[in-house]
Amino acid sequence: MSDLDAIDHSILRMLQQNARITNAELAEKVGLSPSACSRRLDILEKNGVIDGYHAHLSHKALDYKMIAFVHISLSGQFAKTLSEFETAVKRCPNVLGCHLMSGEYDYILRVAARDLEDYERIHRDWLSALPHVVKINSSFALREIIDRPNVGL
Repeated sequence: MSDLDAIDHSILRMLQQNARITNAELAEKVGLSPSACSRRLDILEKNGVIDGYHAHLSHKALDYKMIAFVHISLSGQFAKTLSEFETAVKRCPNVLGCHLMSGEYDYILRVAARDLEDYERIHRDWLSALPHVVKINSSFALREIIDRPNVGL
């Protein structure tokens, strides 16, 4: 949405820092009345600029100490093949992200696991059972450097 003004950008920056900020606090920080700020938020939500409010959870604190990046090759890239794979992968509870890719692999997944044994279970019970998969290549993150939940504004 290219018609965002400086106040919209300020609102979005504030919400990225603290999505639990009250409307009154947000309005004060961006220089609006609470009612004007509320109207702007409604417009940003209605136009899909804000598509939700989320808690950023610590995987380590929840005992998910491993992140795997999994490259998937399918038997083909027909619409039905892609659709069936995407429907199935959305049901995998440990898959944190899934992207259709260009290049050597069709998809890349970001998968959380408690440990190597847990990843083996995920691989066996979920990833290997996904429809149309012909190749799985897993890489394990040694250390996370950046995990930005938001874009820079």
